[in-house]
Amino acid sequence: MDAITLFREAAKALQSDPRYLALDAARKANDADAELQAMIAEFGRLNNEYQEVSLGDAADKERALAIQTELNDLYAKVMANETMQNYNRAQQEAEQLIGFIDRIVTEAMNGGDPMSVQENPGGCSGCCSGCSGCH
Repeated sequence: MDAITLFREAAKALQSDPRYLALDAARKANDADAELQAMIAEFGRLNNEYQEVSLGDAADKERALAIQTELNDLYAKVMANETMQNYNRAQQEAEQLIGFIDRIVTEAMNGGDPMSVQENPGGCSGCCSGCSGCH
């Protein structure tokens, strides 16, 4: 079996990992949360309005500042929403899984032993080589 076929099989297996399943459930909960979706839609509308009033020669700086305040307040409400918080936690765990997978692939591509790569459940190891970025 070639590498692409094996990676496709691994990606299929990934979809049965508890971290993937948690993210998928959190995504569906976000989509079903009418209050959260209304806040997200309002945030998008306000952001568009902000872009319109803050750009160009006739920018309305006072209105732009008022909208920016509304955006900040709404963002805080969205992020305080329990459904969104659950989603963010699930997404962070899924990103850690993807980071681990990336470290395995990077080790293999650098000629190392992919079986020697250890998962770092505690977060940052302090070593940036092979890191997929800070979160």
